[in-house]
Formats: sequence, structure tokens, C-alpha cells
Amino acid sequence: MTARILVVDDVPANVKLLEARLVAEYFDVLTAGDGHAALATCEKTPVDLVLLDIMMPGMDGFEVCERLKANSRTAHIPVVMITALDQPSDRVRGLKAGADDFLTKPVNDLQLMSRVKSLVRLKNVSDELRLRAQTAQTIGLQELARVDRPDEPGSVLLVDGRASSQERLTRALKPIADVAVISDPQAALFEAAESSFDLIIVNANFDDYDPLRLCSQLRSLERTRFIPILLVTEQGNDERIVRALELGVTDYIMRPVDPNELVARSLTQIRRKHCNDRLRASVQQTIELAVTDDLTGLHNRRYLENHLKLLIDRATTRGRPLSICITDIDRFKRVNDTHGHDAGDDVLREFANRVRATVRGADLACRFGGEEFVVVMPDTTPEMAAIVAERLRLAVESRGFDIPQAATVLNVTASLGIATLRPHGDTAEALLKRADMALYQAKNGGRNRVVAAAA
Repeated sequence: MTARILVVDDVPANVKLLEARLVAEYFDVLTAGDGHAALATCEKTPVDLVLLDIMMPGMDGFEVCERLKANSRTAHIPVVMITALDQPSDRVRGLKAGADDFLTKPVNDLQLMSRVKSLVRLKNVSDELRLRAQTAQTIGLQELARVDRPDEPGSVLLVDGRASSQERLTRALKPIADVAVISDPQAALFEAAESSFDLIIVNANFDDYDPLRLCSQLRSLERTRFIPILLVTEQGNDERIVRALELGVTDYIMRPVDPNELVARSLTQIRRKHCNDRLRASVQQTIELAVTDDLTGLHNRRYLENHLKLLIDRATTRGRPLSICITDIDRFKRVNDTHGHDAGDDVLREFANRVRATVRGADLACRFGGEEFVVVMPDTTPEMAAIVAERLRLAVESRGFDIPQAATVLNVTASLGIATLRPHGDTAEALLKRADMALYQAKNGGRNRVVAAAA
């Protein structure tokens, strides 16, 4: 793993020491001697993590962190504050300013490297999501890409083996989250997989159970892989902390737990989880919109052209039949000319609903363009394809199309052409062309009929 780290400290000796440690681990290191230089560097240069001293003249680390987090161009950069201050109130102030973690001078090498690597991993995931979500803005889906939304209530799972600490931690978290408490780690694993949580807090106070095993299992399950984990552990157990961060634990807090620090760290993780959830949803919706026809909800031509090739390759490899059907709404132009394009859209939507209701679960229905639709039927012989196509033709003809815009009901029919994959190989283009020729024959033969292409 490599990354670009910015070290900010007004003492040159401290800068040189951290720079040497990081360079030895193959990180690319930038340096800044004060807050203004740090902000300027982050503005003009991609930075993956900031190691920030608190006590600096002019602009202290708290203000630098606040400015970084207030700027949309730098808000996503993790910040680790390095300080000689060890009071809980100082940590809380830093967390409220947006810091992701603290390291106390003199800096422990193990904690430094494990924390840096952990935060860089998290940033890489967030950067990938942010990059993909920007596609939504590129194609005009600004609402999908918005991530700067108000805080939402959090949902926390507390895994704690002792009733006394359960009560204290739950009381501290009550103002910011709904807290579910479980004493049994294995029961907690099942609960985390079955429910939806924004944060899992694991208190390492079990007498006969290794809490890192639960953390590892949570990271292994698909359903819980992206839920932040906050480990509560005792002072001085650096080895456990380093191992936890390597396993994917997101953050940790030392006992005795300061309630304000617990709230601040939990809020940071809950907000990050909500933000990443919105980014993932944006990515998923963008992908769906890229391959979905927005009028009918069916897959679009782009999806058909990519997927049909895969289905043909699979059928050819397995020696299985595959058929397609192209259907066209008869005299659709007359609907638009007589009743308007809104009425035409109503017909297209209802036609798509009838296609969807008629075809089988394994079939792929797409809007090919205009009033043309394509149904791909895997494992389907010519005879079975003719039956499916005839069923669709009857579904269109048998019941009128209600047009609310024109306060009328229209009688609509469709013509259909079908073609089947040739046993010794075929291309998607050739298969579509034969089905299109069969559709042309159905149109010329009087419309409202099914015609199969010659083998």
C-alpha cells in the first residue's frame, strides 16, 4: 500500500522524524511548517492523509482541521492529530473539529503505521465511491449524487459482556443513536447480519472470548463488511490495537471511556457510514439508469446489446437453444398524431407492463427503441418461442389500453417476428436481423400476427 501523506508541524526535527518513518514504509511524504502552508498544499495537491500537529503558532491544528473539513475539496481527507496533549477534552475538541484520530507524542511506531494504513484503506474505498457517484452528476442526476445531507439518527449495536459497562455506554450514546445491546458475541454476529446498523461497538471485556474474532467475522460477512467497528480496549494494549486495525476495525477508544469522546467518535463513524451508504446507492442507481429505459422501466438497447452476446455465447457453449422475439406496436404513429405524445407514452408504458407480465422469469425483455421491444428467451426452441409470442400478441389485443390523457380506451395490436439461434453458431447481429425480417413479414402480411424466421 502506498499513499501521499502530508506532515504538518512547526518543529523541523519532528517533521524529519515522521518523514523518515513514513518514507521507510514507502509512503510519499509532503511537509508543511504551518497551518496556512498545509491548507495550500491540500488545495493544490492530492493528499491521502494529514498528520497534523496541534500546537502551532498563528493557526493551531484545531483550526486547520476545521478548515479542511469545511472545504468540499478537502473534507474527505483523513486527519490524524499528533499532540502532547492527553486530556480527553482535547481529543473531543479535535474530533468535533473533524479529526479522524489522535496520536500522542512520543509517537508509537506500531500505532502510527497501523493507523495510517487503516485510514488510507478507508479513504481508498470512499474515493472509489465518490468517483463513481460523480457519474450521476455528469449525466444530470444531481439529486442522486448529493451527500451533504443533514445528520440522521444512528443505529448502534453494542457487544459488551458486562452489565455495568453496557448501562454506562448505552446512557452515553442515547442522545445520538438507538442502541441494541447483546452480551453473546455469536448472537451479536447473527443480529448484525440480519439487521441494519450504522456502527458496531465491541467492548473487549470478555473473560473467555477473543473480541478480535468477532471483528474478523464481521469483516468476512457480505452483510456486515462495510459497517464501522469501534473497539473499546484497555490502556497500553498496543498489540491488540494494531492487530484490530489490521483486521479492519475502524476506530478504537481506551478505557476508562470518556462519554464525550465516545459520542464524538461514534458520531464520526455514523456520519461516514451514512455518507458512504448514499454514495453506494448513488452508484447503484446510476448503473440502473444507464441500462434502464426511463419511460417503461424495461432494460434498454445498451443493456440488450451487451447482454445478448453473453447469452448467445453461453447457449452456444452449452449446446442449448435460444430464441428472440421482436415486437412492434401496430400503427403507433396514428396514436401520437391523433391523441398526442402523452397518450403515446401511456400506450408504451402499458405495453411494457403486458410484456413484463407475459414473458417468463428467465426471459429478458427490453425496449429496443421507439415502439419496438425485444424479448430474449434462453433455452427456448422455435416451437416454444412461437407459443410465448402468440401469448404476448393475445395479451395486447384482448384488452383495450386505457388512456387517461384523452379519456378514452384504445384498441392496440402488435406484430411479432421470432428467430432462433442456429446450431453451428450465430452472432447477435445476425439473430436480430433474422427476427427483424420476420417482423417485417408480419407487418406486410396484415399486422397483428406472429411470423417465424426461416432456420
